[in-house]
Amino acid sequence: MANLVYKRIFKIALAVLLAGCASEPVRQQSEYPGVNNLHGTIPPVPKQRKYTSNYNRQSKIPPMLYPEFEPIQPYPGRIERAPYSSSYEALVLTGTYANSPAVRDFIQHMVHKYGFSETYLNGLFSEAHRLDSVIRLESPAPSAGPSMPRPGSWTRYRNKFLTDAHISNGVEFWRNNAAAIQQASVTYGVDPEYIVGIIGVETYFGKNFGKTCIFDALTTLSFDTYRRASYFRTELENFLLMTRDEDFDPRQPQGSWAGAMGYGQFMPSSFRKLAVDFNKDGRRDLWHPKDAVGSVANYFSRSGWQFHNPVTKRTGPADDPSVIELSTYEGNEFWRIYPNFKVIKKYNNSNKYAMAVHQLAQAIKLRYQQDYAAGGGYLTN
Repeated sequence: MANLVYKRIFKIALAVLLAGCASEPVRQQSEYPGVNNLHGTIPPVPKQRKYTSNYNRQSKIPPMLYPEFEPIQPYPGRIERAPYSSSYEALVLTGTYANSPAVRDFIQHMVHKYGFSETYLNGLFSEAHRLDSVIRLESPAPSAGPSMPRPGSWTRYRNKFLTDAHISNGVEFWRNNAAAIQQASVTYGVDPEYIVGIIGVETYFGKNFGKTCIFDALTTLSFDTYRRASYFRTELENFLLMTRDEDFDPRQPQGSWAGAMGYGQFMPSSFRKLAVDFNKDGRRDLWHPKDAVGSVANYFSRSGWQFHNPVTKRTGPADDPSVIELSTYEGNEFWRIYPNFKVIKKYNNSNKYAMAVHQLAQAIKLRYQQDYAAGGGYLTN
């Protein structure tokens, strides 16, 4: 009888033991070849690397040697990412341009040619503001008649840009962005002082980007002015494509009343053709100094800049199309211009503008070299 009881107890214990073995978790194999997973658990997914700028201004290593997806410090005018369909949705067009057939036609053009969402554009243009100040600037009052040129026009123009403050700020901008400027010069074959000179004349080295909403300005110029409305509609088209490509909120970028943007004051069509992602963060942002430096250099290069070639030289009066005349209070100056001078004029078709860029660039370069010499540094350009 006792044997029978022991046999039954043994069978029950054996059954319990087998049941416990059947319920034990199945051990996982390692997801990594050649590595034994001793604990039988799936290894955690490695954390994604967050790229940040590791460029130290004290370092002599160019920042482009490293990935740079987010700058450590925000920079003036920074445009945050905002998918183009984020917050502008409306079934019908309302607001200032609700009854504008031209705006409705433009929306349909963008929908059919470029695949924009109609509800997105309805919402966006419903928030557009007509800017009276822009209308006044684009449509000045008619002149009472031809005016006689005033002597000294070049002196007055030059004095706006050839100031000690401009030169000092230019040296500071060059010093703060030396690695990017040097790399842009080498990459695109453009003398570095002219990259700095353009940015100085255009925006005072980022101190004067302009405070006009680009979208409002271009909408006003496209549909409320007449002299260049067709041109500005093309720029508005390019602006919307630009904001979609670069994930900008269209109402965020600010610039000049005519729609120019960033350190180099690119119009949207120039932005799309010539702006470059020079800091490799995944988008082109002309409010970032490194992208601006690379983009200005690319603009010059694509326009035919000749590296280390002359721009202009002082000369005497000559019946020669390569000699220009500039009016000063002390009399007229005569300058022989070279192909690089004409490249600067592609940025702005004015002899005074190109000469201001040239002379400011040379003044900044001279002081930059003097500062390096005084500090024991060595400048290669």
